[in-house]
Amino acid sequence: MKFVSWNVNGFRAVMQKNFEEVFAAADADFFCLQETKLQPEQMPFFPDSHYTYLHSAQRKGYSGTAVFAKKEPLKVVTGFDGDHPQEGRVLTLHYPNFTLVNCYVPNAQDGLKRLDYRMRFEDDMRLYLGELKKEKPVIYCGDLNVAHQEIDLKNPKTNVGNPGFSDEERKKMTELLASGFIDTFRHLNPDKEQYSWWSYRFQARQKGIGWRIDYFLVSDCAKDLIQSSVIRDDIFGSDHCPVVLEMDLSY
Repeated sequence: MKFVSWNVNGFRAVMQKNFEEVFAAADADFFCLQETKLQPEQMPFFPDSHYTYLHSAQRKGYSGTAVFAKKEPLKVVTGFDGDHPQEGRVLTLHYPNFTLVNCYVPNAQDGLKRLDYRMRFEDDMRLYLGELKKEKPVIYCGDLNVAHQEIDLKNPKTNVGNPGFSDEERKKMTELLASGFIDTFRHLNPDKEQYSWWSYRFQARQKGIGWRIDYFLVSDCAKDLIQSSVIRDDIFGSDHCPVVLEMDLSY
């Protein structure tokens, strides 16, 4: 079974580039998007091969998630437990044998001015995922907005304390993994330096100055089902690139 996750930084914008070709070539069972930046009535793409599910932010042109799924789920849930703004950040699909959670984790922002909310989001998400994995394996994917280890960004020393590489955010990822989740890419590639996001400034992508902040995590009970976890940095269209997980999993 094949899962793709991509922060498209504006779905209508990436539709003007290469999205349909990337989508068709992937032939994924699930194609998850973050930062769609649209309302349901603005959605420009409804593939006949997949069911389409959206969770849009209340604020127009901001945040948002979507999932294209080949098979209809038992249940779709927008949002998650806790008192959170209507920012369209979480979309959960329930199937008989697993649960898929697509997430766009909030950025702590310059000066870490949203760090307190980010910490609350992380704590509530860890509790939410913990409850889900009591029932069946969980696949948690998306732009998680943190480079967990120094190997996960090009310039760790100069980014200590910056959003996405603060001690607080990194600790929350450590806590999530310790609660029973596997970082699939790092599990299969313990020493590989590869990135999924690059700033639009300073020709960062051309220079290879990036961060790995897009993930597929799976609950540890599904560890042996992981077949591959790759970063498709050959695909353009956004400041992020897609990440791809393949698992020996059935519906």
